[in-house]
Amino acid sequence: MNDIHGQELTRDDVLTMMQAYKTTSLLRTGVQLGVFEGLAAGPEGAEALAARLGTDPRGMRILLNALVAVRLLDLDGNAFRLVSGAAQCLVPGRPGYLGDMVHVMAGDWEWEALRRLSEAVRHGGVVVPENAETPGYRYWEDFAEYATAVAAPTAVTMADALDPWARGRSRLDVLDVACGHGYYGFTFAQRHPAAEVYSLDWPNVLEVTARHAERMGVRARMHALPGDMFEVPLGGPYDLAMVTNVLHHFSEEKATELLRRTAKALRPGGRLAIVGFVTGGESPAQDPLPHLFSVLMLAWTSNGEVHSAEAYQRILTAGGFTAIQTHAPKGLPLRVLLAERSATGEPEEESAAGTGRAAAEVPAPR
Repeated sequence: MNDIHGQELTRDDVLTMMQAYKTTSLLRTGVQLGVFEGLAAGPEGAEALAARLGTDPRGMRILLNALVAVRLLDLDGNAFRLVSGAAQCLVPGRPGYLGDMVHVMAGDWEWEALRRLSEAVRHGGVVVPENAETPGYRYWEDFAEYATAVAAPTAVTMADALDPWARGRSRLDVLDVACGHGYYGFTFAQRHPAAEVYSLDWPNVLEVTARHAERMGVRARMHALPGDMFEVPLGGPYDLAMVTNVLHHFSEEKATELLRRTAKALRPGGRLAIVGFVTGGESPAQDPLPHLFSVLMLAWTSNGEVHSAEAYQRILTAGGFTAIQTHAPKGLPLRVLLAERSATGEPEEESAAGTGRAAAEVPAPR
């Protein structure tokens, strides 16, 4: 049998994997201390940079040498400088800036969960006390604040895909479920002045969402729906619902339950837009990122994992949706799935019973 990777695993490969967390730690520390931004203007010595950034000189010297060792910096005599390409990726304000993603992809929340991965494998699910299913989980504040580097291009892909349907419509009431940063709804609203966005998430997250709405010029058209996506009255009916970066937190059955609930809040013929990882029929070696993300879901949720294209077909069909399309943001592993609510029947009214919120408290679309 041929090795699908095309090469033999070596001892050096294994040793590199064992130390990969050190590279991540160095990158994260460089971003947190402002090293890359500090060197944006040109080369500088360790003592001068330490004085400017307010760190210990010896600590800075050791850090900078280690950043050279992992090829994030270069060394010219006693002066350190950014490697080619680092300014675009690691200096705030540059168009390709990714540095803030360390707060999400290399934040303490994920590190703690993955540190206990062996326990999660033994138990078949989450073992950390605070996790993706914890109400008001503070990680989602960091996600909302810092995940915009990946969200922004994905939101453009979604808006592009929805444009032919949305263009020229006199009303566009949008429900954004698990909105987080809000970029998907707000990017759509920037293009379509008729769009009113109803942003659903935990109250602590919606504070961050509102700041993004203000910065993007759509705050007057954002309406907050604080609470649990499975319990809070959704209001409606809406023309468009967005369910982004959340279905992988649940089993196929639970994801179907959420989409059925969402469908009831949509007008017949309304649209659904989903963002998330999707696995295909190829080997995990050919498309590794969705499978690596499933590992985090194992450590962080009770039954979550990345769903396959076939599973999404089942989830959407059972949830009451048809005409499924898939769109791929350029250069990103995420997928945007669009679907249409069945045009037959009327959406059921959302009941407020047992939720602790009166129906009158839910902002109603115009």
